[in-house]
Amino acid sequence: MSGPLSLEPGGSEQDTLALRLSETRPPRRRPRWACDDPTVALRLPRHGPDEEAVSRLAAELADRIGPAVHPYEVAALLEAEGLPASLIKERYGHPDLFSLAAALYEQVPRAFPEPAPAADPWRPDTVRCLLRGVLFALPGLAYLLTAPLWNAGRHAPALIVAGLLSWAWGQALGHRAHLRRATGRREAGRTLRAGAPAGAVLATAAAVPLAGSGPVVLAAAAQSLYLAAAGVLLVLARERLLLAALSPLVAGAAVLPWWEPGGPLRAGLAALALLGTLAATAWALRAALAAPAVPGGARPRLRWSLPYGLFGLAAGLLVLLEGREEPYAVVVLTVSMGPAEWLLYRYRGLSVAALRATATPAGFLLRSAGVLSVCLLGYLLPLLPAALFTGATPAVLLPLAAALWTALLLQAFGAAWPSAVICLSAAGGAGAVTLLGLPPGPAGALALCCGAAALCLWACALLLLGRPAQHA
Repeated sequence: MSGPLSLEPGGSEQDTLALRLSETRPPRRRPRWACDDPTVALRLPRHGPDEEAVSRLAAELADRIGPAVHPYEVAALLEAEGLPASLIKERYGHPDLFSLAAALYEQVPRAFPEPAPAADPWRPDTVRCLLRGVLFALPGLAYLLTAPLWNAGRHAPALIVAGLLSWAWGQALGHRAHLRRATGRREAGRTLRAGAPAGAVLATAAAVPLAGSGPVVLAAAAQSLYLAAAGVLLVLARERLLLAALSPLVAGAAVLPWWEPGGPLRAGLAALALLGTLAATAWALRAALAAPAVPGGARPRLRWSLPYGLFGLAAGLLVLLEGREEPYAVVVLTVSMGPAEWLLYRYRGLSVAALRATATPAGFLLRSAGVLSVCLLGYLLPLLPAALFTGATPAVLLPLAAALWTALLLQAFGAAWPSAVICLSAAGGAGAVTLLGLPPGPAGALALCCGAAALCLWACALLLLGRPAQHA
């Protein structure tokens, strides 16, 4: 060897010391696989990381290192890639995995790409929602068909009391059945099989003191049976079966402008629709009860469904007070329940999208207020021309509709007690003014009470649903 040797890393010799062996013996015959070069290369150990090799590795893994928020995530990535400790030391010049991960984390800038848009889990079934709105209104054709057979002044109180109790019972039973449906379809069917007849009997018994005659009791019993059976079909998502069962009412009402069917045919068409509904309910329940039982399902407590029943009673009272002054407004409200249900789904979908688009609780609260307001206005705006067309007063109909929709929204998120308490207070206040004849009169009191209830419910909804945890 002659001349100086640079032993510093990064020198021209690339950390390699070359030694040529001297030939002190006469050459002898070598095997073919032997190396003829008498030079032996000795690679000196590195004294620092190989920046070029680390940069190449960073470029290869940049798309996966960029979203990391800590070097430990990069270390986990390298470990998942199967990078051995010996290679980390020899190729990259780092003493261990965490040192290399820290270097890679520093070299690659932070990049957080937006995730791919996911499908809306709350996409509403438009046809089903519209069909449910129609089904809520179609039973009213029975009153139109049988109008010549009963006296509204004498017989209406019994039917109203039975209807209010049926509505309240149906709301509570529907909630309990949905809770049981989370356990299994058979369990929901058993709940409906036991609860629906009990509700019909209770509503009929409440109407007996006000009936005054046997035919009125039969009419109240028929109404209670239908409401109980229809509630079962709606909970079991058998809307098309219910529509088919109500086809006699549709056919009878369609010919009334041109032909008088007579009393027996009028009553017969209503009875045929009732029998069809009962038969469809029996068939749907039989299919639900045929499902396999789910062992270990806990029964929900009865008091969990109490606020839903109280809200049903309050909503029935508010609609009744509105119907006393403007009967066609009840038709508008009933049909609008289909779009109202559609907007409940849209609210949940838009809230999930707002949750993905915001990074702070304050930003989500602002977006949540916008989503809530847009959905509420989307429900109320079509009701304005409908109210004007039917001659209803928008100042009464719109606050009532706003209160009902916001209450249903709170119920959809499990906040049933605010809906029940606020709506019961509004119904009690408007009812007291109506019964006592106090100013500002029935219409004014209903408008004021419903407006105050709508504002309170809107504030409750924003307070509860403006938190990201409710939509996660």
